[in-house]
Amino acid sequence: MRQADAVGQGPVRYGPVFPDDGLPVLPELAAVLAAAASRTEEQPVGGAPALLEAASGYFERRGLPAEPARVAAAPGAPALLVALTAALGGDVLVPRPCAAWWAPYARLLGRPVFHVGTPAECGGVPDPYALLETVRRVRDEGGDPRLLVLSVADDPTATVAPPEVMHETVEAAAGEGLHLVSDETWRDTLHAPRRTMLLSPAEMLPDRVTVVTDLAGALLPSGWPAAVARFPAGRAGNALHARVLDVLTALGARVAAPVAAAAGHALGEPAPVVARRDRAVGLHARVAVAAHAAVTGAGAFARPPQAGRHLYVDLGPLRHALTPQGVGDAQDLEEFLTARLGMPAPGGHRFGDDLGALRVRLSTGPLLGRTDEERAECLMSPVPLELPHVQRALMSLRSIFDDLRDDAQRWEPPR
Repeated sequence: MRQADAVGQGPVRYGPVFPDDGLPVLPELAAVLAAAASRTEEQPVGGAPALLEAASGYFERRGLPAEPARVAAAPGAPALLVALTAALGGDVLVPRPCAAWWAPYARLLGRPVFHVGTPAECGGVPDPYALLETVRRVRDEGGDPRLLVLSVADDPTATVAPPEVMHETVEAAAGEGLHLVSDETWRDTLHAPRRTMLLSPAEMLPDRVTVVTDLAGALLPSGWPAAVARFPAGRAGNALHARVLDVLTALGARVAAPVAAAAGHALGEPAPVVARRDRAVGLHARVAVAAHAAVTGAGAFARPPQAGRHLYVDLGPLRHALTPQGVGDAQDLEEFLTARLGMPAPGGHRFGDDLGALRVRLSTGPLLGRTDEERAECLMSPVPLELPHVQRALMSLRSIFDDLRDDAQRWEPPR
């Protein structure tokens, strides 16, 4: 496994690293970026026409039509969420757990953030009844809930919200007059796209949903920050789009010209980009299944991963083994597993989960090898799980969790 970087450790302010795919850059994208490297002109706030046209086509192909005037680009999804939160005002609602970067930006703006429990079937989407109760409670206490952030393909849980759950949650949010931000960063990383139905809330509530997609999810390396947003049609959507551009202007949040060129090319989805994306998704899906089997086989709990490059593991059943190791909460567990695994294992508290719950997010990227050559070999191999370096990484993961299972059985009190 790749060793944990220094950014995998840190104080309470530390935010978990994005689940990078760990793979070499697609040569075609690198060539587009290199060809634009000499472009020094400042890009327009919200994106140049060519980038917006490409983003419009990207959304159109996903059943979310949007003319370029309803699209905006920024150097990463966090900038867009900051701008949306500032433009909409009010209190913010998010699922528990949720992507680690959602809540800090609202708090940065002085906006209260309220976590809402998720249904048993999935993460990323609040339980509709819990959402209604939270909104009622916040209003009774003098709050002003206006914004709900959710994701259909979720970080950290790697689950996809079933359409019926999404329908119920969107109906509850609409009834309370909330604006929704749908983070669809991971929608193009479904492990079984033919068997998994993904429904965007923008399809159900087109006048109250803004869709945000960070291209680091499936199209660009995470070190090339670029994201796009699709705004609702109509007067309210136009006004929100204008206010978001004002905030992006104040922040100086422009996509760098070389990155904008690569982003526009990737959003056009030419054959090499699509082929590479599909190969990468398939690779991470296979590794995720193997990692899931390793952790659940040792007695930990994790929902089967359906999207992305990660899984969310609950080690509560192994608490008896972890307590003698000095692990009493998610922060302790993060430090313990990061050291044992040799890769970042951010605790659930980073994602708004309870500190006392023994949960971590594990990424599949570090299981692909230590070098670019090993990771490239994974991408091209028809049987990546049979490669020696992948087998060693998975055996190490399995061994660590099996040891915890054996210790838990040894320490479990007699009944």
